[in-house]
Amino acid sequence: MLTISNTVTIDEWELELTAIRSQGAGGQNVNKVASAIHLRFDINRSKLPDFYKERLLALNDTRITKEGVLIIKAQSHRTQELNREDALKRLKDLILSATVVNKARRATKPSRNSQRKRMDKKTKHGQNKALRGNIKF
Repeated sequence: MLTISNTVTIDEWELELTAIRSQGAGGQNVNKVASAIHLRFDINRSKLPDFYKERLLALNDTRITKEGVLIIKAQSHRTQELNREDALKRLKDLILSATVVNKARRATKPSRNSQRKRMDKKTKHGQNKALRGNIKF
């Protein structure tokens, strides 16, 4: 079972973990050891709350198929156990990041006092620059 929050968990039957061979160089072991993990998670079939499902399906992520299946491939470690933990951690991080609601930005105007201070500062800076000019007799 994967715990997302205090109230939300994902059961083992919802996750499809498959061991596959890793890509890339690896010497003699690469052709006989399936150390990479292929994680498939069907968002629509899961028992996640509707809010989580909507947010996940709304993501513009290439790992989510048109059918709503999330596919994560973990192959950065040499052992299958570490790759399994990495895949589950990445799934949890993705779900948590999808549920973060960003604060709505409200446009604001600078106050009159801050505008006046800015103009005074610009005027003073311009006067300092004018004093650096040539002296005329």
